[in-house]
Amino acid sequence: MAETPRIKSWQDMREWQIGLLERGTGETLTAWTGRIRELAPDGEQELREWLGARGVTGYAQMLLVHETFGYPDFLRQSADDLIDAQYADRPELRPVLDAVLLRAAELQQVTIQARKTFVALVGPRRTFARIRPTTRTRVDVGLRLPGEQPAGRLLTAKGMGDEMGLRVPLGEVGEVDEEFARVLGRAYDVNT
Repeated sequence: MAETPRIKSWQDMREWQIGLLERGTGETLTAWTGRIRELAPDGEQELREWLGARGVTGYAQMLLVHETFGYPDFLRQSADDLIDAQYADRPELRPVLDAVLLRAAELQQVTIQARKTFVALVGPRRTFARIRPTTRTRVDVGLRLPGEQPAGRLLTAKGMGDEMGLRVPLGEVGEVDEEFARVLGRAYDVNT
């Protein structure tokens, strides 16, 4: 197995989002925040609509919303702290996460992003999987596999977000096997 890739912190994510904004719009973060100050939006929804009308969507929009109205506390925590909190009451599942991350490291270009309740696996274009400790005995790996139907170990996913319509439930490290690696690889491939 490969070496576990580094998990991006919120500071790394902020820098990445700034790059997206600047490449996508041709304007700096400073220029955008100045325009937003002039607009003086009453709330997040007004700002999102204004940005959307100017073609600023996705992570770039999220960056500007956070820059304007503040970052949630969990975004200021380290990746290790976020993951430790997810598995604090189910430490026996942490090795399952670690095994999934090692499988992800076998893929070409994967960025690991820790969030408050899950860990995202992001390929060159988009998030292709989310890892979440769903119960005290199970980790679910939600997968973005458009057009595929539940079959075998692939079950229907609910509440995994971002078009993660399927999931693989994992209760122990041994289930992070070659079959799982192939399914994870398929999700990566169709999203790159």
